[in-house]
Order: sequence, then structure tokens, then C-alpha cells
Amino acid sequence: MKKVLVIGCGGVAGVAIQKCAQNADVFNEICIASRTVSKCDALKKKLEGKTKAKITTAQVDADKVDQLVALINEAKPDIVLNLALPYQDLTIMEACLKTKVDYVDTANYECEDTNDPEWRAIYEKRCKEKGFTAYFDYSWQWAYRERFEKAGITALLGTGFDPGVTSVFTAYAQKHYFDEIHTIDILDCNGGDHGYPFATNFNPEINLREVSANGSYWENGHWVETKPMEIHRTYNFEGVGEKDMYLLHHEEIESLAQNIPHVKRIRFFMTFGQSYLTHMKCLENVGMLGTEPVEFEGHEIVPIQFLRKLLPDPASLGPRTVGKTNIGCIYTGIKDGKERTLYIYNVCDHQECYKEVGSQAISYTTGVPAMIGTMMVLQGLWKRPGVFTVEEFDPDPYMDALNKWGLPWQVDEHPVLVP
Repeated sequence: MKKVLVIGCGGVAGVAIQKCAQNADVFNEICIASRTVSKCDALKKKLEGKTKAKITTAQVDADKVDQLVALINEAKPDIVLNLALPYQDLTIMEACLKTKVDYVDTANYECEDTNDPEWRAIYEKRCKEKGFTAYFDYSWQWAYRERFEKAGITALLGTGFDPGVTSVFTAYAQKHYFDEIHTIDILDCNGGDHGYPFATNFNPEINLREVSANGSYWENGHWVETKPMEIHRTYNFEGVGEKDMYLLHHEEIESLAQNIPHVKRIRFFMTFGQSYLTHMKCLENVGMLGTEPVEFEGHEIVPIQFLRKLLPDPASLGPRTVGKTNIGCIYTGIKDGKERTLYIYNVCDHQECYKEVGSQAISYTTGVPAMIGTMMVLQGLWKRPGVFTVEEFDPDPYMDALNKWGLPWQVDEHPVLVP
């Protein structure tokens, strides 16, 4: 019998848990834990009678290592799937180390309080050494490598779609199509329409912090930083059409730069409509994207956290979102001494996702890979002591699972390149 403990019960977790329940031959038992246990109980009730898996729920504050350790010791899972906030990655990793249980997540660590002096000193040192100023990077979690090795357990980082599937696409391209990959362009296109003037497709605080920050890309062995939204391209996406996209910093660039030999340039682009950009700029101009507490009528509030309360819950967007996503990677490089290009991508329909699991495609395209990566570790296919990103393992079983569990991929050997 194999048991997974899922920490978190938001939009992505809702999808991942339902996919685990569909895959009950692997996930025999599922424990759902969150700060708000009523959300866990509601999902359990939804799944009752629809799965062979045994489902339990629990309450936990993922900011507190002692609570996490107590829960893991009580639930006795074979693996922990972290679908809480990126702020909580390190506490959950600490708990897994103390209990010697494998760990999986979908996004790398971010510090919630970016004005904390201890964190700030390390951050500013990294900015000078590496050349990019994003608040998130892998260094905090890679620092756990030796401890996970000594404990004999696996930490699999970043098994969402991007990061996650895009990195597995890259490992697959390297294994089957190229002797050398020279450039990688990761394209994330959401052609969905939810009908709101402004909303974010995942946690607003994380999303807006990421989008409003400086961009950066990897070129010839170093980082090149850009101003927010400085680099703009248009691209014609299958199933979606022509969209404006903008260069952002993204974590898989950092790991791919280390793990893909011969790569000369890696860029990440995400599509945005003009209405989204206008709203975001206005909010930024009036200080609503701020992360420092401000006093309001005798209370301290963090503007971006207050804004999160005002915006639509991403988990509520499913029934009203129509259209498709198209996410993939364009590669250039060499095979058998000849230049070649390749595009591996997935197209996902928002309404089809809603019919299956009650979510929009953004949660679906993250939740399905979260289940798959957890399955890879649980079945021993991707299990080694230490801390790893997904491109460090054999991509073939993961790619097969994408086709089986709802994210079929396509290959275009003659794509239009991004200038």
C-alpha cells in the first residue's frame, strides 16, 4: 500500500488530488492537509464513491515544522506532495528530513518577507554574484542536497508545467532529437477568457510579484537582466492564434542552464492581454503590489495580500473560462552534424478541464504533472537520494504518463522561431 500526503487544498491541489484518486492503483491512500480543513473535507466528500483510494483529511499550519512533523508521523505517508505556497517549501522540506520521507513540489522557494534582514543579506549577495534580482531561485533548496543524500530520501523540485513539463520536454529533446541543444525558448500561452476585467490564473500574490519584476534570460554562460516587460514578441499559437508575449525571469532557466550541456541561450515568454497589463500597471503605480506592511486605521496590512482578497479566487474561474492554453519549448541545435529545430508543446482546453475536474486549464496543467512527478518517485522510477529537478531523470516514463493522464504533447520539427 502506498500513501501520499498532499499539503494544500487550492486550485492546483484540487486537480492533483483528483488525478491521484483516478490513479488509485498507485495512490492507494491520500491524506489531504491544509490550514483550512473544511476545504479538505469538501474535496473528500466530492470524491467519495468515485475512487478506490482511501481518503483522509487533516489540519496543519505549513509554516510550522513541528506541526508538519507531527502530521507526517501520524499519517505515515510514503511521500509528501507540497502544493502549499512557495513560501512554505523550506519548512516542509525540513519536516521531510526529520521524518525521512520523500518530498515533491511544483515551484521553488520564495521568501514572504523580503525585508527580513537575514534573508535580504543572502539575496543581495546572490544578486551581485549571479546577476539577476528575482525574489525566487533554487539556491535555498539546492542547499539541502547533502542533507537529503545523507537521509537517503529524494526531493523532486518543480514538477508543475513550467517549471516541470517544459524541463521534461527538454530532457526528451536532448535524449531523442539532438546531440547538442543550443537555444531554448519556453513559451507559455494562455488564450483563455474568464470575462472579468482583471483576474489572475493562480495565486495573485505570487503571480503579480513574478510578472511585475525584472525579466532575465541566460546567454553565453551568464544572466542578462531586462526591465519588466521590456522584451516583447508576437507568436501564432496552434489552437489559440496570434498573441503578444513578454520575456520574464523563470526558475527552470536556472536549472536547465546547469543541466543541459552546450546550451547557449534560454528564454521564457508568457502571453498577456493589454487589459491585464494596464490593470497591473495601474495597481503597481498606486502601490497595491507592495510587499511592505502599511498602517491603515490602526492595523498593518500588506498591500498585495489585501489585493489578493479583492480579486477573484483563481479556483473559481473554471466554469466561466473558455479557450485554450498552449505551452511548450522551441529548440535549435545540432543532430548528426546538421542544424535542426524542434517544438514540443501541449494544447489544453479550459472547458474540457472543467468538465473533468472542475478547474480551469492553468490549475489542470500544473496539477496533472504534480501527480505524475509524485508517481515517478513513488514507483521508484525517479528515486535517488538528494535534491533534483525533473530534467535530471529519464524523461520517457513521464512523457508517456502525460499522454495517459490528460496532457498529450505534440512535436513540430519545422517550427517558426522566435526572433
